[in-house]
Amino acid sequence: MIAVAIIFVIAGGLIKFGKMYFLIAGYNTLPKEEKAKYNAAGLATVMCYGLLGMAVIIVLGYLAARWLDHPGIENYALFGALVVGLPYILINANSGKYRKDKR
Repeated sequence: MIAVAIIFVIAGGLIKFGKMYFLIAGYNTLPKEEKAKYNAAGLATVMCYGLLGMAVIIVLGYLAARWLDHPGIENYALFGALVVGLPYILINANSGKYRKDKR
């Protein structure tokens, strides 16, 4: 589980600080004219915070599972992170506030 959290942290850092916007699904397939209509840095921030939040939930679940000696908590934390994190990312990224033309 810790490996998944590390992957999320690395991916979030690469997207935001490494400016690897091609890792953002959907954005990477847009033509250049369409990409110019979006604030890529804003989308990267949403992705970074979403992935970091999911990583924190996973790590807390891992620690709780070890502390309480109940391995099932890790699975609950992973699924909880996905249930909370993915909608956060999807809703914020598609809200329209990162469009430059604000139609």
